[in-house]
Amino acid sequence: MAIHPTAIVDDGAQLGADVEVGPFCVVGRHVRLGDGVRLISHVVIAGHTEIGARSIVHPQAVLGGEGQIRGNDFPDGRLTIGTDNVIREAVTISCGSRKGGGLTAIGNNCYFMAYSHMGHDCRIGNNVTLANGVQLAGHMEIGDGVIMGGLAAGQQFSRVGQYAFISGLSGISTDVIPYGMAIGLHVRLGGLNLIGLRRRKIPRERIHALRAAFREIFLHGGSIHDNAERAAVKWPDAPEVQEVVAFIRAKPNRPICPARRHGVELDEE
Repeated sequence: MAIHPTAIVDDGAQLGADVEVGPFCVVGRHVRLGDGVRLISHVVIAGHTEIGARSIVHPQAVLGGEGQIRGNDFPDGRLTIGTDNVIREAVTISCGSRKGGGLTAIGNNCYFMAYSHMGHDCRIGNNVTLANGVQLAGHMEIGDGVIMGGLAAGQQFSRVGQYAFISGLSGISTDVIPYGMAIGLHVRLGGLNLIGLRRRKIPRERIHALRAAFREIFLHGGSIHDNAERAAVKWPDAPEVQEVVAFIRAKPNRPICPARRHGVELDEE
């Protein structure tokens, strides 16, 4: 364990083996740092925060602050961050709130670039990449493998399914299906994240099935939810199709991000 003499580590903080706490860092009394965690310098870890092994936190990051809620009355909110994450300069992640169940949860092997923010009660999966300045409001759900481009932002309670891609400068106000590629100030699906599917080595025939199901659900007009039910019947043995259908079914009151066709937005009827 290496703690710089200018760092402040409160009594009660739990530090694992080989933890490094760099110059001018502040570690609160309810903080737990796993083995091999590195706080490079000027990092503030507050609240009931746990950071998993081998994660690296860069200067000016503030992790575990109270949820940004007027009149917040829940100082016992928690933040859990998994293993092998890289948290770059000036990233902020808030603890959970009373309304949201009290927990903000981050998975493993994520890469959060400078000035990105994750609000209270967010649920972030594994292998997620947030580019510079991405802003996630409270209660968002981000699936495994999601990539969000620079300065993208998400509205409270929005969901982004696993391995979706959100382009830079995009705004999420509706739920983006797994494997979707969403673009625009108010995002619309521009297709599927084919690069991500190929990187995952999804077999060609399953990608073809997913593309056909995408057309069935989003490009045939009518209700997205009704179209999804038909797709579930047409492609019962395609796991990616069934995952998209399950995502749409899971929260029937949430609007699903619609698709573009030849530059024309097709909204759900």
